[in-house]
Amino acid sequence: MYSVSGYGDMLADRPRMRAYSRALRKAVRKGAVVVDIGTGTGIMALLACRYGARRVYAIEPDSAIEVARQAARDNGCADRIVFLQDLSTRIELPEPADVVVSDLRGVLPLFQHNLPAIADARRRFLKPGGALIPLRDTLWAAVVETPRLYRTLTAPWTANSFHLDFGAALRVVTNSICKVQARPSELLTAPLTVATLDYTTIEESSVRAQIEAVAQRAGTAHGLAVWFDAVLAPGIEFSNAPGSAKMVYGQMFFPFPEPVEVAAGDRFTVTLQADLVGEDYVWRWETCVHDGGSTGPPRTRFEQSTFWSVPLSLADLEKREAGYVPALNPQGEIESFILSQMDGKTPQEEIARRAQARFPGEFPRWEDALTRAGEIARKFSR
Repeated sequence: MYSVSGYGDMLADRPRMRAYSRALRKAVRKGAVVVDIGTGTGIMALLACRYGARRVYAIEPDSAIEVARQAARDNGCADRIVFLQDLSTRIELPEPADVVVSDLRGVLPLFQHNLPAIADARRRFLKPGGALIPLRDTLWAAVVETPRLYRTLTAPWTANSFHLDFGAALRVVTNSICKVQARPSELLTAPLTVATLDYTTIEESSVRAQIEAVAQRAGTAHGLAVWFDAVLAPGIEFSNAPGSAKMVYGQMFFPFPEPVEVAAGDRFTVTLQADLVGEDYVWRWETCVHDGGSTGPPRTRFEQSTFWSVPLSLADLEKREAGYVPALNPQGEIESFILSQMDGKTPQEEIARRAQARFPGEFPRWEDALTRAGEIARKFSR
């Protein structure tokens, strides 16, 4: 979830907002029904009203929706916007939409449940022939020479002033991906298409692609930069490619485990894969570097994954095994008890008093139990 300040950064992103505003103006006819998925603080919903929408269903699971509600009142749109605080995939609407708009991306469009949410909204909310914003995103990648970014990532572990070996941490950070602002001069290879996400037809959440890139000059390869070009509507586009106007998205940097010296004409074969696992994507990138003109085995080969960017203890790994027999720890017992009391009939005050009586060591004050019950209710109650 984003902070209100984060939503402010999006609102201040002029290339993004100009493009979305133009796409909405083009798609929204007087009397239209619009669905805004991930409304945040409400900018898309308010613009849809300005352009003539009769009804806007503004969907947002985060409490930032309260800012959007007040903004609707302040801008005279409260009677036309229905705010729904939940995930769009759990919502039923009373009427089909003429327009579905969203910007659920992170640095890249492959972010959390963006793709399943858009596919679900297209199937369940959008009228046949309705407008979907955006229409598609195209992912691009290039090998980059960027010592400044690579140094920021690795220097704390390779050049610490105490002369200690932090190779274990280095392995973690070089399997992590991060937002960067890459420069066109840092590209060692020409940009190549990774995948096109066509939201008018997309169903699959995972992406797998292989790119073959050639070093255009001698240099040091530090990793991949990945970005996207967006088509919101016919003729309305933007890009966060290196060298384009700075946008809130930036590019994603996939570092190599170590820098690789290359000559002009050397070849890179990169397999890039993203799989939605749980709440977000696990990325995998396999890189082979071949000497220019060579048909033999690669001289350098890396296999990396964001799965290895999260340190896991042996105990954590054991708990993920199919044969593991779980038993609740003390905190689990408390949550299980409170959940068992949420029967749709018992007031939260009574649930808290029962929890305090059951777990007096955890809840010396009744207010402590009420706070915990409230947190659990916020996450799991209807």
